[in-house]
Amino acid sequence: MADLPELEITARGLTDVGQRRDHNEDALLVDDALHLYVVADGMGGHAGGGTASKLAVETIQKSLAAARARAPEAFAGKHTIEDSPLPEILKGAVEEACRVIFEAARTDPELAGMGTTVTAAAVDGRCAFVAHVGDSRCYLVRDRRIYQVSEDHSLVNEQLKAGAISADEARRSRFKNIITRSVGFEADVQVDLLGLDLADGDALVLCCDGLSNLVEDPEILEIVEKEPIDVAPVRLVALANDRGGDDNISVVVVRVREPAPRGGGTSPGLPAADG
Repeated sequence: MADLPELEITARGLTDVGQRRDHNEDALLVDDALHLYVVADGMGGHAGGGTASKLAVETIQKSLAAARARAPEAFAGKHTIEDSPLPEILKGAVEEACRVIFEAARTDPELAGMGTTVTAAAVDGRCAFVAHVGDSRCYLVRDRRIYQVSEDHSLVNEQLKAGAISADEARRSRFKNIITRSVGFEADVQVDLLGLDLADGDALVLCCDGLSNLVEDPEILEIVEKEPIDVAPVRLVALANDRGGDDNISVVVVRVREPAPRGGGTSPGLPAADG
């Protein structure tokens, strides 16, 4: 793997207030310099939710930037899933965000009880690492299929795993917005970590439940596969809004591809332009 060139990455994100809310409690990050991509869906009242998601994104970004300054070799893009230091760095960044949010809520009564989901992806060469808390999601799009690689930390998902409800009942449940784990509600949080070996043509989709509750996985797949990178997030958000937009809607699409051969041209079977 060390002899292979890094995959080229393009990413775009979009967040929208939706049709029913008067303010946006989501935050997202597209940091191509760090190869860091984050979606956070805040909760906790008019001020709290937006503050929590913003603090999460800012803290994770600052933590990874500081880690790169201390140890640039950790971000050199030459690691495998097994030997990369990036997952622990990413996990530590989410844990730090949890402490920052919890402390902010403790010192300001107007922010009491705030928290946020976090789904963060960091790309290291030909690997991606995902840190996840809550019910925002990470999907992998590969070879005309879509895979949900994160697990929802939600009451409905717990009921579904236990066999207490069916998949159809889960989609219609009035409890589908209740999450069982969040960043900042308590001082510490358990962070799910996973690693993915990336391949030419793969895409990652990070989104909040304002999208995934209204847009089916096959529809996400179709839009991400067919639309250019600049258009895909716009189309996804528009589709959720067309179906009622009952929550804030945020999505980041990350696409990877083999670099063009030296001397010009493109890799076999790939178009010259993104999309």
